Formats: sequence, structure tokens, C-alpha cells
Amino acid sequence: MFSNMMMVIIGMAAVTYLPRMIPLVALSGIELPVFVQNVLRNVPYATLGALIVPGVFFIQEDIWFGIIGAIAAFAVAYLGLNVIVVVMGSILTLLGYGLLF
Repeated sequence: MFSNMMMVIIGMAAVTYLPRMIPLVALSGIELPVFVQNVLRNVPYATLGALIVPGVFFIQEDIWFGIIGAIAAFAVAYLGLNVIVVVMGSILTLLGYGLLF
């Protein structure tokens, strides 16, 4: 039992680590074209949008909670700030909204 669990953990670690490590090592000495750099720079925001938009429409209790959170996230993302700042800005906005209403 323990051996099987360890094999699962090691396998999951390898499956998680290898796809991140291989491009880093393979592309470390290569200068990517400007177009590819611009596309890769926007991937975090596309991912954030893919995570936020469905959540906005599936909130059960207060739809405004989702709409205000999405507006805050998109506004901060529009400023070009880091993804962590975008998430924290949305969280702080919703904290304020929750405290007021």
C-alpha cells in the first residue's frame, strides 16, 4: 500500500515538474521572436480570464459579487500589473464589498 502511494506521488511529481523544466532548459539559450514573447506575456491574463468568467456566472447567492470581482480584476489587469496584484486587487475589492453589504 505504502509503496503504491509513493509511486503515485513520484509519478505526479514527475508529470508536474517535467513539462515545466523541459521548455526552460530547451529554450534557455534561444531568443524568441517578439511576436512569441508578446503572446507568452499575455498567457497569464488569458488564464485568469478563463478562470474568472465561468465563476462570475455560476455564483449562487449574489451575482453582483461575481460581477464586481470580475470588473475589479479586469480593471487592474488593464493597468498591466502582475497577475498576483490582479488577484489581490479583486480579493480586496470583494472584501470591501462584503463588508459594506
